[in-house]
Amino acid sequence: MAHIELPRALEDYFAFAETTPTRNGRRFVITLPYFAGTAQKLDRLQWWYHLSPEQERQMGEAAIATLRAQATEKFRRHIERWLQNTRQHLHGEEPIPRIDPLPVAPEAAAAPSPAEPEPPATESPATESIVSWPAERVANG
Repeated sequence: MAHIELPRALEDYFAFAETTPTRNGRRFVITLPYFAGTAQKLDRLQWWYHLSPEQERQMGEAAIATLRAQATEKFRRHIERWLQNTRQHLHGEEPIPRIDPLPVAPEAAAAPSPAEPEPPATESPATESIVSWPAERVANG
């Protein structure tokens, strides 16, 4: 199952904004609003990027367009990896998409859990040097 199932490109769901410029430069944000789970909770993912006064002076107005394109691509890849790592998918026909957990595949659910590994028949010199730690002791406290 795909992690993104939307009728339009993911970038079409992004909102772009700029904060008030400071002497340190200009800050921009890309936001993806979404509804999480069955609770209809509105949430968002954000990607921030910065344009320093030096960058703006060197590159001019082209710097903003270039940084925006780069940030949009990085944000899109970040969302794809995040969905994959958290086993979720982004879907929906509405202007604000939904994120839900991926359904568990029937093969994965039916697979038996691995049993405890069998101890080796003969002990190697490496296993003889292992010291057992008493269960009542805590190593970090």
